[in-house]
Amino acid sequence: MSAIVEVVEAGLAVTIQDRGRPGYRNIGVPLSGALDPGLMTAANALLGNDRDAAVLEVCLAGPALKALSGTVRISLAGELSAQVVTTRGRLLKVEPWQTATLFPGDIVRIGGVTKGIGYVGITGGFQVSGQLGSRSTYVRARLGGTDGLPLAVGQHLPCAPLSGNPWLESCGTLPWPVNQGPIRVIPGPQDDHFTPAALAAFFSRPYAVTRDMDRMGIRFEGDKLAHNERGAEVISDGVAPGSIQVPANGQPIVLLADCQTSGGYPKIGTVIRADLPRLAHVRPGDNIHFAAVDHAQAAAALRDLASRVARWCTSIGAFCPPGVVDETALYEGNLISGAIRGDEAVALV
Repeated sequence: MSAIVEVVEAGLAVTIQDRGRPGYRNIGVPLSGALDPGLMTAANALLGNDRDAAVLEVCLAGPALKALSGTVRISLAGELSAQVVTTRGRLLKVEPWQTATLFPGDIVRIGGVTKGIGYVGITGGFQVSGQLGSRSTYVRARLGGTDGLPLAVGQHLPCAPLSGNPWLESCGTLPWPVNQGPIRVIPGPQDDHFTPAALAAFFSRPYAVTRDMDRMGIRFEGDKLAHNERGAEVISDGVAPGSIQVPANGQPIVLLADCQTSGGYPKIGTVIRADLPRLAHVRPGDNIHFAAVDHAQAAAALRDLASRVARWCTSIGAFCPPGVVDETALYEGNLISGAIRGDEAVALV
């Protein structure tokens, strides 16, 4: 049996994402999936879902969802908050890193992300139809999600009904792990297309995030990265999320989850997996520094990030929201040992 939530307000470019579509790049299908897989894991952990259950990715303004059938629970991961409007007109604020329960008729309005991106999970994940093993939305090819497009008003999204205590919510108790410092990069595979001065500039000078950014990639602006005699083009070969292409204008482009599967610009390096999610949270005008690392350092960074995310997930605790009475505990508690009507005769001893 499924529960249903209705999209009352669509927000801006809100999409359904999961772990993506690994294994299809050889036929030209991008990976897609959550830009920040760790945050997706957190949204699902708050609900006890599978870590790769489908969630909503919110980049700007969030949506409003109405519970139509079944009691459901949502979670917020990232710097976004929400407000639940109950059928009795009560307003309940939902803080970041918490869950909230929706009874039939309740509406949750999810605000905009204060920084970067955030994720909204729901009990059992959003159970829309999948394509090529994933529910992730890839708009350019109309794959996955809701007809391959961002959310739209009036859509009905199936999920699982809540099976646990509806009065007891979950929240994260540790700060979310965030890596600091430069974005780490493994040089190559075509760093031999650049002058020594260009390589030195790339790993020492800041590069500003431009407004030309989406789920496919981010264009940066800074010192021009001059190509050497090998030129500004290569025979088209494979690219992947994290690849840093440098076209003839000398300005780097970092590819993200929805990137193409091949390209003909030289790649000066590849952002390591542990740091690639950080680029999902940048804004136009932010200055980014890049630093070179080797494969062993990249692997160690990924293990460290996975360990910190796992530690955060195990720290999740339960709480009863202010003003909410745990009726289950109240009814099940042994509050009194007996009762009398009050009008029966009392024997005097």
